[in-house]
Amino acid sequence: MCLICGWIYDEAAGDPEHGIAAGTAWADVDMNWTCPECGARKEDFEMVRI
Repeated sequence: MCLICGWIYDEAAGDPEHGIAAGTAWADVDMNWTCPECGARKEDFEMVRI
């Protein structure tokens, strides 16, 4: 989950609009990827249980 805006990355859905295919594990997301909602960097995300 993005600590800035609350957007949640879903590994099953990925982020295809920004080059992350569905099924991509969070660990495999490039460090240069940014939140599609607010532009925060990957380091500004924290794992949460849903």
